[in-house]
Amino acid sequence: MSHDSYELKAEARERVGKGSARELRRNGFIPAVIYGDKQAPISIALSTNEVTKRIHAGGFLTTIATIDVDGKKIKVLPKDYQLDPVRDFTVHVDFLRVSGNTQVTVEIPVHFVNHEKSPGLKAGGVLNIVRHEVEVHCPADAIPEFFTVDLSGHKGGASIHISDITLPKGVSPVITDRDFTIATIVAPAAGLAEEESGEEEASA
Repeated sequence: MSHDSYELKAEARERVGKGSARELRRNGFIPAVIYGDKQAPISIALSTNEVTKRIHAGGFLTTIATIDVDGKKIKVLPKDYQLDPVRDFTVHVDFLRVSGNTQVTVEIPVHFVNHEKSPGLKAGGVLNIVRHEVEVHCPADAIPEFFTVDLSGHKGGASIHISDITLPKGVSPVITDRDFTIATIVAPAAGLAEEESGEEEASA
């Protein structure tokens, strides 16, 4: 799991619409919807402060939460949230109901380690990150926190593909028709030439 699960208190909303939503926001609440799992959607109101705190903590869209709606606890995964384009505060959140067999599609961040052990980077090359996140299908209760790419041994001109990442059981990339690139190591021309001449000397 990405982060520790948490609980939010919510109230069911009787009234929906722009007027009702504006009134909620004035009173320190955010309108939200819980949907999915073949059940009717529920309109709710959440504390603006609590939701904002969770969003800023990171991993909001990859962490399972429990929402207490007037005493009834519902397990959910945040699927989307909208920000006010001018003042940058949260105006609405969508939650997906999840159960033990729920499969979800999420974007998992990619972390790169051992930069200092990459000959290409040591020679002055640059790590060009093509994908900072990878979209995957996985069980809702087993969302990876991040994927790790080990740069050890990678030379200038090297490409790192999705096949170079060991994915946990039950996790598969959304893109399956090609071995897509995660990052490349771009070597300066001089650095690449030095690296090649070094190899030639070693082989000689």
